[in-house]
Amino acid sequence: MRGNLLFLLLSSLFALSGKAQSRFSIIVKDSTTSEILPGANAKFPPAYPLVGTADIQGKIFLPKVLEGRYEVTISCIGYQEKKYNVEIPIDTLLTALLQPDQRLLEEITVAATRTNARIEDAPMKAEVLGLEEMDEENGIKPGNITSLLGDISGIQIQQSSAVSGNANVRIQGLGGEYTQILRDGLPLYEGFSGGFGILQVPPIDLKQIEIIKGSASTLYGGGAIGGIINLVSKEPSEKPEGLITLNQSSLTERNFNGYCSVKKNKRGASIFSGVTYQNAFDVNKDGFSDVPKIQNLIIHPRLLFYLDTKTTLAIGFSSTYETRRGGDMEALKNNRDSLHTFYQEDKTDRNTGDIVFTHTSSSRNLFTVKGSGSFFDRNLLTNKYRFYATQVNGYGEVSYLIPRAKNDLVMGVNVWTTSLEKNGKDSALMKDYTYQTIGTFIQTTYKPGEKLFLEAGLRTDYHSRYGLFVLPRLAGLYKFNEKWYSRAGIAMGYVTPNPFAEQNTEYHLNKIAPIPDSVKEERSLSSNLEVNYKKRIGKETFLYLNHAFFYTQINKPVIAATDSTGVTSFHNGKNYINSMGWDTYLRMSIEEWEIYFGYTYTMARQEYNAIQPYVTYTPRNRAAILASYEIKSKWRFGMEGSYTGFQYREDGTKTPDYIFVAAMIEKKFKHASIVLNGENLLDARQRNFLIPPVNNPAFQTLWGPIDGKVINLSLVLRF
Repeated sequence: MRGNLLFLLLSSLFALSGKAQSRFSIIVKDSTTSEILPGANAKFPPAYPLVGTADIQGKIFLPKVLEGRYEVTISCIGYQEKKYNVEIPIDTLLTALLQPDQRLLEEITVAATRTNARIEDAPMKAEVLGLEEMDEENGIKPGNITSLLGDISGIQIQQSSAVSGNANVRIQGLGGEYTQILRDGLPLYEGFSGGFGILQVPPIDLKQIEIIKGSASTLYGGGAIGGIINLVSKEPSEKPEGLITLNQSSLTERNFNGYCSVKKNKRGASIFSGVTYQNAFDVNKDGFSDVPKIQNLIIHPRLLFYLDTKTTLAIGFSSTYETRRGGDMEALKNNRDSLHTFYQEDKTDRNTGDIVFTHTSSSRNLFTVKGSGSFFDRNLLTNKYRFYATQVNGYGEVSYLIPRAKNDLVMGVNVWTTSLEKNGKDSALMKDYTYQTIGTFIQTTYKPGEKLFLEAGLRTDYHSRYGLFVLPRLAGLYKFNEKWYSRAGIAMGYVTPNPFAEQNTEYHLNKIAPIPDSVKEERSLSSNLEVNYKKRIGKETFLYLNHAFFYTQINKPVIAATDSTGVTSFHNGKNYINSMGWDTYLRMSIEEWEIYFGYTYTMARQEYNAIQPYVTYTPRNRAAILASYEIKSKWRFGMEGSYTGFQYREDGTKTPDYIFVAAMIEKKFKHASIVLNGENLLDARQRNFLIPPVNNPAFQTLWGPIDGKVINLSLVLRF
């Protein structure tokens, strides 16, 4: 009996060893960006437990696989698993395309940290709104990204003009002048050229939005005391993509946006083009427009050259042409008389070219050269004055990233120049200026083990007017276990005085005085501490919780003051601004449900003002909840509610609190979707802000929405 068993066993082993074997090879890529995915895994079924891991080229190679038919599971951190039926032998190189898993958002790679680290491995806290959010927002608010940013805890979108509709982004209680907006890591929206910046960026043209709250000056120089927002452009994928969006709102806004991309062999191309038309609208019936007339055209083509598997060259150009007209409704209709005279017409032309070259060496070192040139014209015409000026910005950067198992090192040098030149003969007080900044930066991330990540960075900038700045930064990340981890950091920052920096309200541009030599730069010290918890329950439930404390102190802030003649001048405060508080958000995925809750408490004080010591128009309490339910490939339903607490005015009085409610429903088809969306369904708004006389009005600072309830219907076509 034993002999028979031994014979059968030996026979089986002999048959198995005699079975033919062949090689198996597959390359794994991101289905959206076509980026290779090093570290991806290929897993064969349990009956034949074979596992392979992708190299730095994204290729998985197994030299000896028994012939037969297998169901192979391809997986990668931050991506959805995908199963392939494979017949061995096979002579061709297979390609696996994985979709990003938005429920694992904290594992997405972030370019803004400069190390291309996953969020969960980066000592610097970063948040990402991914491609799924961009697609959803394209159907809800296709014109721009302001509503999308405003949903994030710790971020406040404040409208600064009732006439033009201009708005700025405030982070953690600090004014818009302390937020730096980047496009693909390039500083395109700053000072005078920052006007209307976020109002001219549609979501359909973006791959993701990266947000760093707190000082990022060590990485990106002056202007990033409050934080940075990096807008990352879409790139062509292996599969051609085409999108057309048509939108109509109850406030007569009409959007027509189109995007298409293609990639073939060693070349790729994409182009976005969008048109927005909006009639002037008087919501509160006071005779003045609450929504300006807008005519907007945007064109953004990009070319990508994949010179080899390790080298890429991207060239882009963007043009934005926009006209905004607001004021007295009779004047806008050309029914002007001695009483109805007030109007404001803003014409802006923004033309930007950019280039990015990257090369990855065989040892995974990344060499990057990037640069941009931007020309921004603004022609402001009112019934009282004209202001016409051009700002020219140039930026160039060279960086080198050395990623290693125990230590990442990135270093670089950048040159930035900006100049403002007035055009025409007008009465403006502002003088022409030109500034240059040369900076160097170095950052190292030490990884002694799988739990501890330590990071230190140093930047030195030399500004042609304000001199030398040395900005150190320290940060750390510790993973207690697979569910709990914590971050802490401290950094210094600076902002140079800028007469056109974003403010709570818009000043008369012709009466802005030049910055005197006595006004110095603002310097800051920021710190943060946070705790994170994440847990996956089965395959359909995911929970992520973040609780963060923040503190920022800005010494000798630059303060604007307007005298009785309307002239706005600037001086340094004798004391400081500090903003402190905490920011909590919870994200859950429960089967087809997506739930988000965020709450921010902010105590922001302007210690230089003994009479009114609180930073104006910063809510002490702000909370938001969003929920969506999807019937896959058929329907999607969404609800949003937010609470904004009181804000202090200049005179120390408090604004009312208010609740904002929105809802949407989307019907999905094979190549199209229809979205019905309602914003501000409770019609919460600031109703009275006009200061007479009618023929020479002024406007109160805005603390809430003024456009009221808005319904819009959009059609999205995919091909």
